[in-house]
Amino acid sequence: MQNFLPIAYFQNQFVPFAEAKISIATHALHYGTGAFGGLRGIRDPQSANNILLFRLDRHCQRLSNSAKFLHYDLPADKIQSVIVDFIKKNKPEKSFYIRPFVYTSDLGIAPRLHKIEKDFFVYGLELGDYLSPEGVNCRISSWHRQEDRSFPLRGKISGAYITSSLAKTEAVESGFDEAILLNSQGKVCEASGMNIFVVRDGKIITPGFDQDILEGITRDSIITLAKASGLEVVERAVDKSELLIADEVFLSGTAAKITPVKRIENYALPAEKPITEKLRDKLSAITENRDSNYKHWVYEVPLA
Repeated sequence: MQNFLPIAYFQNQFVPFAEAKISIATHALHYGTGAFGGLRGIRDPQSANNILLFRLDRHCQRLSNSAKFLHYDLPADKIQSVIVDFIKKNKPEKSFYIRPFVYTSDLGIAPRLHKIEKDFFVYGLELGDYLSPEGVNCRISSWHRQEDRSFPLRGKISGAYITSSLAKTEAVESGFDEAILLNSQGKVCEASGMNIFVVRDGKIITPGFDQDILEGITRDSIITLAKASGLEVVERAVDKSELLIADEVFLSGTAAKITPVKRIENYALPAEKPITEKLRDKLSAITENRDSNYKHWVYEVPLA
């Protein structure tokens, strides 16, 4: 059972989580016409009365952009204001995850985005490690990532995650922890809900935006940190065979943070992962507000 935060934002007001309910006829439930965001919050290790959010502005802007695909004008500053108030009302004690969601809230059966009501809600839950920090075993999924020409992959559209769900379950039920999806061209794309990085000969390689990936905020942060540390980052198409002979492979995302990959299919990767560990330590220091060079990435919410 998930430990949900007690207060949710629903239909333009804050209500008890248990009272935030939608009808079985809700349009988005039938057609996947929703878009979501996700961000983590933690208690400030240096000040117990503060909550720290990582790159709140980027998360709010991405959700605002996703809403545009649904023909919904939801400004980023509105999203941010609701999230800040949501945190102040819940006063979470443990590390948590926030799920803001925009959707077609009308009751109807015609698949469309015009002349239909939209709405926005926010809820949260306590969340520790989403994937094992020790690393995960991955399989290449039989399911392929959608193409941008048939699906707006620059947004986190809820309907797209049927592919992620199929791939994740296929991986777990066949003895793995996580799935790696290829795109329609047979190139490495991403995991079920994470971006992917490959380390070879001291270089960090990751699929570019032209490979039908999600524009990950943690991905962007890692690229910035790697370049600032003097590491070469290459964004390009990645072949499946490169994964099997890589020096390191890791996944990144808001929930997963930076998670090393131990094995892909029946190919074990090297146990030593110095670049992965270096980046993970750096990202942890920033999210805990211990790095003065990246304080602009951390939004502080005072609770008192």
